[in-house]
Amino acid sequence: MTSVTDNLPLAADFPKATDADWRKLVDGVLKGAPFEKLVGKTYDGLKIQPLYPRTKGAALLTGRAAAAPWLIMQRVDHPDAAAANAQALQDLENGATGLEIEFAGGPGARGFGVIDADPATLARLFDGVFLDAGVAISLNPVAGRQDAGTLFADMVEAKKLDPAGIDVRFNYQALSTFAVRGAALAPWSEYEAPFARIVSGLIGRGFKGPFVLADGRPVHDAGGSEAQELAFVLSLGATYLRMLERGGIDLDVARQAVSFRLSADADQFLTMAKFRALRQLWARVEQACGLAPRPAFIAAETAWRMLTQRDPYVNMLRATIATFAAGLAGANAITVLPHTLARGLPDPFARRVARNTQLLLLEESNLAKVSDPAAGSGGIETLTSELCATAWALFQEAEKAGGAFAALQQGLFQSKVAATRKAREANIAKRRDVLTGASEFPNLHEADATVLDVKPIALPPSGEPKCKFDALAPMRLAAPFEALRDKSDAALKARGTRPSVFLANLGTPADFTARATFAKSFFEASGIQTVDSEGFADPAKLAAAFKASGAALACLCSSDKVYAEHAEAAARALQTAGGRHIYLAGRPTEAEAALRAAGVTGFVFAGGDALATLQDAYLRMEQA
Repeated sequence: MTSVTDNLPLAADFPKATDADWRKLVDGVLKGAPFEKLVGKTYDGLKIQPLYPRTKGAALLTGRAAAAPWLIMQRVDHPDAAAANAQALQDLENGATGLEIEFAGGPGARGFGVIDADPATLARLFDGVFLDAGVAISLNPVAGRQDAGTLFADMVEAKKLDPAGIDVRFNYQALSTFAVRGAALAPWSEYEAPFARIVSGLIGRGFKGPFVLADGRPVHDAGGSEAQELAFVLSLGATYLRMLERGGIDLDVARQAVSFRLSADADQFLTMAKFRALRQLWARVEQACGLAPRPAFIAAETAWRMLTQRDPYVNMLRATIATFAAGLAGANAITVLPHTLARGLPDPFARRVARNTQLLLLEESNLAKVSDPAAGSGGIETLTSELCATAWALFQEAEKAGGAFAALQQGLFQSKVAATRKAREANIAKRRDVLTGASEFPNLHEADATVLDVKPIALPPSGEPKCKFDALAPMRLAAPFEALRDKSDAALKARGTRPSVFLANLGTPADFTARATFAKSFFEASGIQTVDSEGFADPAKLAAAFKASGAALACLCSSDKVYAEHAEAAARALQTAGGRHIYLAGRPTEAEAALRAAGVTGFVFAGGDALATLQDAYLRMEQA
């Protein structure tokens, strides 16, 4: 008996598709528009083509053993050691395989952190944690404060544990801390010898390390690009290598003492390319030192700058994409920032979600079972290669400046990051870079996410700095829109109502629905609540509905055709009814002058500077 599929053509019977065939189809869709319209661009200026050929003979880039999972790290950042200990034990009992210990005042503490590293504090913090049972510890000492690394080693010795059997990364990161503070208590030359002695002492006591962290988060937090973050960590790594070698540590031992940390964000492919690029770049540094490359330890942390305070549950999705990308790109350890961290110290639910984000990807999606799945992917391989070239050039600039500390003193990193940050902020303001729940698709009626009732920590300076320079100050992309939402919340608390805008819809739903929907998202992103309406043809009825709404602002919404016939009359009617600030949803046209003469004071449209328009709206309401 024959099957219905027996007569279907085999794949070999179809003609092989060519780039020319694809381009012909694309040109038909573009209808005369330039092909460059389909080509994206990163903040490093790298072009993202719509189609790439497969890369043949690509090498695997991974630092993990075949099918080995990454370490599931969980932040421990409660100021109280007893509470931090309870969190740590719960995390370990429920799937975490490592603890990320953040101390107050550190560059990644985000306003919280274990209050100090006193012996009593450390003893309470690690009470019940079996340090010699395979638990990974990532310790983050704070430059200029207690030497948490040496104090931890003293605790291990007091417990009579074998240092070689403890999986601890000490993460000394003085240069990253200086970069965030914009200051150092002394020149780097005065830090090198004592720093190297600390590392030598820990090596001598039998710890495996690594001991020093080249941390790229300051650049990412400050709005920098992928290549800038890579160049920064390379410069830190090279500076630490020189420091350790000058301190009498063999170069082969010194390179194993250095580990790396990068931020992972919701741009999946760029994140994957960045992590893969670091492996290639550091291998090149090792070769330049006369060493045969070994896989570096690269940790990932989901990005601080992408977190939003508003609609924080969307942060879960961002973190999932970031973790997915870092895991597939071979990260050795991943820390997921809880989705409510931008609002305060996360509660048990947020910590559970952070753990489970990784557990689901590892245990249910089995992401670790495939080594470097991006290998051979034309797009990701090309991005990896181009990031390597761009980052290496920036790294060479820092080397010519005299290394990481000298480059910071000269503002080399800061000036480049500031330019990228400015471009990024402009795209956020124009909503070209979308932040769901913050700049787009806001929910003014969202329920508050709970956080612990713990106040952020403000520590006094640890001394008067001798070296000052521009800081790589952390930022969150959503903050400008959230500041406007805060104003709306303050008005709601004080008066019982939010500021509002009346959607002056003209014509039928087919005419106004698209632009009314756009205007609702536009204004409510700043907390200005929209008052919807049915379509109007009579200016007098429109004016009466506006007056009854009590709104301070009005926005005309309809099609270009209806605008041509009715917008001027509608604007005059709104102005007569007391509308001092009238917007029109749509781009300005040749009728702009007439519309403004009729009372329209602004235009809202995709690609316009939404943030500036909304800030101006609040200013106008305050002046009314």
